[in-house]
Amino acid sequence: MSLDVDEDEHSIEMHLPYIAYRMPSKKNSFTIVPILVGSLSYSNEEVYGKILAPYLADTNNLFIISSDFCHWGSRFSFTYRYPTQNSSTPIFKQIEEMDKEGMSFIERLDVKGFKQYLKSTRNTICGRHPIGVLLNAIVQCSPSWENINIKFVKYAQSNQVKHEKESSVSYASAYLSASLKK
Repeated sequence: MSLDVDEDEHSIEMHLPYIAYRMPSKKNSFTIVPILVGSLSYSNEEVYGKILAPYLADTNNLFIISSDFCHWGSRFSFTYRYPTQNSSTPIFKQIEEMDKEGMSFIERLDVKGFKQYLKSTRNTICGRHPIGVLLNAIVQCSPSWENINIKFVKYAQSNQVKHEKESSVSYASAYLSASLKK
């Protein structure tokens, strides 16, 4: 990547303090391998999912996949209004409904559904490609896993948008759990 891209990228700086905080007893006993995933085709998401699957399946490894969800507002060039049953639904609720639909495809491990969701909504999930790689890696691991579960545990928005001139970024956190088939 170019120096400008490297200087603008900040996800590793967001994760390192948290990792250090959560794993103090493992200090100096693990290696971090950062993988920056840029814009990929869906077929390349599958290719990289296959490459990373053996590492995901190794219980000695921990994967952290980082992504914001919707970036809504004119400053993001995204003011999509999610179709709801009630046209008076506040914008922030429409954003939440749109994000949660995408999250439901992820929780169901539905690679094709997530891809179609992104095409239809054009949701500005900046980590859509790392999420796609993860989902494809899980598909590769699934024959040797059971009880596969992705569960979203927290959702928030930086601003509850009520007016067209406002903006917001959505955040969601989830975990993946699975066990090896015996």
